[in-house]
Amino acid sequence: MARRKKVYEGKAKILYEGPEPGTLVQYFKDDATAFNAEKRDVIDGKGVLNNRLSEFFMQGLNGVGVPTHFMRRLNMREQLIRAAEIIPLEVVVRNVAAGSLSKRLGIEEGTALPRPIIEFCYKDDKLGDPLVTEEHIIAFGWASQQDLDDIVALALRVNDFLSGCMMAVGIKLVDFKIEVGRVWDGDFQRLILADEISPDSCRLWDIETGKKLDKDVFRQDLGSLSDAYTEVARRLGVIPHNSGPVARPTLIN
Repeated sequence: MARRKKVYEGKAKILYEGPEPGTLVQYFKDDATAFNAEKRDVIDGKGVLNNRLSEFFMQGLNGVGVPTHFMRRLNMREQLIRAAEIIPLEVVVRNVAAGSLSKRLGIEEGTALPRPIIEFCYKDDKLGDPLVTEEHIIAFGWASQQDLDDIVALALRVNDFLSGCMMAVGIKLVDFKIEVGRVWDGDFQRLILADEISPDSCRLWDIETGKKLDKDVFRQDLGSLSDAYTEVARRLGVIPHNSGPVARPTLIN
């Protein structure tokens, strides 16, 4: 489709004006970043894989009644999405101790948590997306108490769905982060899942071996990020099982 006006560019995606009012085109880049963009690289084919994987998860969530911004995939790197007012929070759902939780609380990485733990971070790259409490969120007007209740319910539904998808293909969903947006139907506001769901935004470990299949491969120099993401896509049936790791994967429509 013809290139449209750029609305926003982040570390891994670009948003363009959509073909109709209330829509956007989300473009997935090959850029990989870590440690608040202090570490950078370009991974050939990463955007293609994340576009297709996010489509897979968003379609599945729409199918089980979890509202998302996803409308349809347009091509290898772009998808049509519903425009939403993004709440300035990263919503982190943790099932297993890892990453910053292990560092902050001294819990050994890999320790199963007694129940899913939901954390909120204020979206601000300059501040390093700091951890915030519900008190901060309500006091500063980022979301209401009702919004927070709805966000928690939505996040737990996403967790149930993703955990089941991953477990079925031998992958442990350690944690993930989502973003939530507001849309209006007439005078009524509702919350929808926005941004993306991909190995960029999840921690994924092989159940049998503990091998990492997510962006920690890039963060910790554990091997090929493309190979890790390709493995996730293969297991989920997003790309053929007999395909090798290639820069531009052949995708199943």
